[in-house]
Amino acid sequence: MSTIDSEVTARPPAPASRFRSYAPVLSQPVLRRIRPGLAVSALGDGMSVVAVAWLAVQIAPADQAAAWTGLAVAAYTLPATIGAAVFGRLVRRFSGAGLVAVDASLRAVALGTTAALAVTGRLSPAGYVLLLAGSSLLHAWGSAGTYTLVAEQLPERHRVAGNALVSTFNQASFVVGPALAGVISAFAGPGWVIGVDAASFAVLAVSCMTMSAGRRTAPVPTEPTGGWRTIVGMPRLLGLTAVTCVFYFLYGPVEVALPLYVARDLDGSPALLGAYWTAFGIGAVAGGLGAGLLRNGRLFTVVVAIIIGWGTALLPIALTETVWLGLAGLAIGGLIYGPFTAICIALFQMMSPPHTLSRVLATRTALTIPSTALGTLAGGPAVTAFGARPTLLASALLTIALGAVLAAAHRVTNSLR
Repeated sequence: MSTIDSEVTARPPAPASRFRSYAPVLSQPVLRRIRPGLAVSALGDGMSVVAVAWLAVQIAPADQAAAWTGLAVAAYTLPATIGAAVFGRLVRRFSGAGLVAVDASLRAVALGTTAALAVTGRLSPAGYVLLLAGSSLLHAWGSAGTYTLVAEQLPERHRVAGNALVSTFNQASFVVGPALAGVISAFAGPGWVIGVDAASFAVLAVSCMTMSAGRRTAPVPTEPTGGWRTIVGMPRLLGLTAVTCVFYFLYGPVEVALPLYVARDLDGSPALLGAYWTAFGIGAVAGGLGAGLLRNGRLFTVVVAIIIGWGTALLPIALTETVWLGLAGLAIGGLIYGPFTAICIALFQMMSPPHTLSRVLATRTALTIPSTALGTLAGGPAVTAFGARPTLLASALLTIALGAVLAAAHRVTNSLR
């Protein structure tokens, strides 16, 4: 990874041409038809950030709340990696729209069942985790299907804009989704929020099922092992993948500790938890939109700065119980973190052989999903043993330490060149 910063980066397009690049994406008939479903389902996922954890806190025994919250949050994402390997033979022949449809249908049914049981008071913690796990089994394929659909419908010169539009939906969902979920949870309960999430995936499923197949220009990536061989064979790719996985693992405990910090340390409501995630989302959208400004910089240096900056942004929550300081910290943290994915993907695009890029990126996703989920699972016992604020502090300090080690190693290797 020592020569990453010496890679030549392309000059960013002028602002006017950057805006014009979205016109073909917005006018493409098939994508125009599915776009509302993608936006609505992204909003549902944004709401789930609050609802999944808060419902676990409500239905679990008080002395087991941290463990069940960790299991629930992990179950909403981790099984996607298992499903990517187990169900590959069954779904790899589907078009992009077909992959999105089967994933959205499963999510709608499993989450709808969860909501019905929660609202009627029949949901147990174990049943909750199992239903969440079932809902996420095909989600890696659904995510792949979304980007495959972009590739099927757009020529190569417009695919970056198409992918960016999809990513913007996901980032923006953190602005509105958590706050909306907090309000609904406060007045009606988190079970109703899960129901809205289920309905959002039903809308997406219907929009895909009723859509014409359109033209296909790219296959669904189905050879993640080829991507793994490429990553192992290129030390810089392997190092960047390892750094990303560790960074995501250290973030994982935050998703357990934050709701319990709000509920117990602050004696707060779901609306307050939603406000924290909304502050993060606003910062992340702003940071993501500003990623283009960093393209001429030293990208690995930017990655290190983001890691250190995110850890530092957690300190106000970990060290104080002052709400406005915590909100400001998460907003700044979101602003710092926003460009991270775009910068990492840019590094992968620069370093990967072109013919292996799709498989390399698929492998990266398969590795980063369980990294966050495993960190979330570790967060449950950590919060139980040490408390929410100490767990947040540990996450912050270890993340800062990771960035500092990377910065030192990078400086030493550069000095030896």
